[in-house]
Amino acid sequence: MTAKVRLFVDHPLGAGQPVPLTREQAHYLFSVMRLGAGAAILLFNGRDGEWRAEISEAGKRGGAAVCAERTRAQEMPPDLWLLFAPIKKARTDFIVEKAVELGVRRILPVQTRFTNSERIRQDRLQAHAVEAAEQCGACFVPEVTELARLDRLLDGWPAERALLFCDEAEAGSRSSALAGVLAPAAVLIGPEGGFSEPERARLGAMDQTRVIALGPRILRADTAAVAALTLWQATNGDWA
Repeated sequence: MTAKVRLFVDHPLGAGQPVPLTREQAHYLFSVMRLGAGAAILLFNGRDGEWRAEISEAGKRGGAAVCAERTRAQEMPPDLWLLFAPIKKARTDFIVEKAVELGVRRILPVQTRFTNSERIRQDRLQAHAVEAAEQCGACFVPEVTELARLDRLLDGWPAERALLFCDEAEAGSRSSALAGVLAPAAVLIGPEGGFSEPERARLGAMDQTRVIALGPRILRADTAAVAALTLWQATNGDWA
C-alpha cells in the first residue's frame, strides 16, 4: 500500500510499535487528507529512521498508527550549523525551510547590531522546520534555537567548529576559504544592513573564522543563506 502522507512524531518507532497521533495530526490526516483506518502513512522521529505505518484509530480529536516496516535507515545531515539574522517574516520562514532542505544540524537566529527583527516566534519557526522535513524526505529535524545576541554566542564558540563568515564586502572576490573546511562547521549570514565594524573586528580576531565570498554580486540575506549552504555541501558535505 502506497503512503501518501509523511509525518514527524515525537515517539519511539519500531516493528509493531503503536504511535499516538496528536489532535493536529488527526485533523490533517482525517479531515484534510481524508484518510481512515487501514491507510498507510510514513513516520519518522529523527532517531529511528523512516517507517511505514498503518492507521489503526481515526477520530476527530486524535488517532493512532502501528509501525509495519522500516523504509529507510536513520540519516543525519552533516554537523553544519546556520547562524542568520532574522529578516522579514516570509523571508525568515524561507531561510529555515531551505536550511532544512539543504541539510543542517542546527539553526540559530542571531541578534546583530543591524538586525531588523528584535523578536522571533521560536515555536513557529520550529514547526516550520518540521513541515519542511516532512515534505523534503529528511529523517532529521534540526533544532531552531531562541534568538541570541551574536556577541554572546561568540563568547562561548567551540574551538573545534569553523565559522564561515559570509562577508558582503568580499563580493567580487574569487578567493575561497571553503576548501578543507569540514564539519563541525557553521555558516554566518548577516542582516540586510550588513555587519558593524566592531562585529567585523570580533569575527576577524577569532581563529575559527574563515571569510568567504558569495560570487560577484551582493546577495539578499535569504539568497546568501541558500548560496553559502549549497557551496559548503557541494564542497565538503553530503553533496560532495
